[in-house]
Formats: sequence, C-alpha cells, structure tokens
Amino acid sequence: MKIQVAGPGCARCQATERNVINACAELNLSADVSHVYDPREYAALGVRMTPAVIVDGKIVVSGRVPTVEELKTLLKQAGA
Repeated sequence: MKIQVAGPGCARCQATERNVINACAELNLSADVSHVYDPREYAALGVRMTPAVIVDGKIVVSGRVPTVEELKTLLKQAGA
C-alpha cells in the first residue's frame, strides 16, 4: 500500500504525517509512506487543499488533519 501525505511541510501537514504513521503502526501495516512537498506535484495528483492523504492514488482526506482513528478506518476500507 502506498500512502502519500501532500502539503508544504506546515505544522498541520507534519501532524497528518505523524497520524498516518501512527495509524499504520497500530494496524501493523507496512505501507510505503511518503510526503509530497512540491505544490506542482501534489496539484498533479489532484490535491486542491492541504494537508491531504492519498492512498494508492486516491485522495481520502483533504483540507484537514485526520485523527489516527479516522485514518485506521480509512486504511481498513482501502484494503489494509
């Protein structure tokens, strides 16, 4: 599973990335987690508002910081 966090690196983006990593750890999910900092790159992915979480190419959260519990639910739905 490939998970991308999109955003310029602000505090909200960093919090989102931490929550993604924590959700993966709680699910014992070994996912490829990366952060896309370049606005051109995340715009090409379809992201209009940051922070955003993209799972296997699909935007699952945009414009807010998701909780660890919410991310766990989203990752389970995505096939984790």
